[in-house]
Amino acid sequence: MPRYKLVIEYDGSPFCGWQRQTAQPSVQGAIEAAVRRFSGESAGLTCAGRTDTGVHATHQVAHLDLDKAWRTDVVRDALNAHLRPNPVAILSAEIVDERFNARHSAIRRHYRYRILNRRSPPVLNRAHVWQVPWPLDAALMRAAATRLLGLHDFTAFRAAECQAKSPVRTLDQLDIAAMPMGLHDEIVVATSARAFLHHQVRSMVGTLMLAGAGRISADDVADILASRDRSRCGPLAPACGLTLVGVDYTTDPSGFEAPK
Repeated sequence: MPRYKLVIEYDGSPFCGWQRQTAQPSVQGAIEAAVRRFSGESAGLTCAGRTDTGVHATHQVAHLDLDKAWRTDVVRDALNAHLRPNPVAILSAEIVDERFNARHSAIRRHYRYRILNRRSPPVLNRAHVWQVPWPLDAALMRAAATRLLGLHDFTAFRAAECQAKSPVRTLDQLDIAAMPMGLHDEIVVATSARAFLHHQVRSMVGTLMLAGAGRISADDVADILASRDRSRCGPLAPACGLTLVGVDYTTDPSGFEAPK
């Protein structure tokens, strides 16, 4: 039974998130329905990270097992044909070792968050940015972001319903870039870690926004982190600005570092 690794792009706006739901449209449900129409098989998908309602992806990774060894270009093109008109595309399909697991073999996940910093509301990209109408200082946000890098207990930045066994995570990257867009700026937050807690990225972005507005300092952000108190965290940034942009894997298909 061949195992297929899929790289997937989607607009999360019309979906209740990645995970299959009984009465609501989901990304997983749309792709699994396309698999059934294409192959006649009811194959379940396992993904690298279950995105929330309204969160997008340019590089989600999932795997599924099929009884038949289809050509990978056939799998890609047939799924795309059956996914229409859903805003979901299979960018690539490849046969991988059966030990590969899209979730457990991942060693790093990369997210991007976009803040539109202007008074006027967004029009063309309103489902992909968070509009913040007051001025933000990217340098202040960068200074605050450094306090969150490394190994920490991120209890203050996790959702109350987070099911992770431990709140401890290692944040490898939290970069802030101000992108001039003519009459306004777009502030892009890029972050990477092996794994994130539920709502961690959006909670960090909401807190960094307060730092950029001058409402809290970098020291305040460090205090919020140390407090492990969710009530002290900044606002939860809207889901629409968040995109999963990459997933890294080891060369060893089992997901463990290959012996030297």
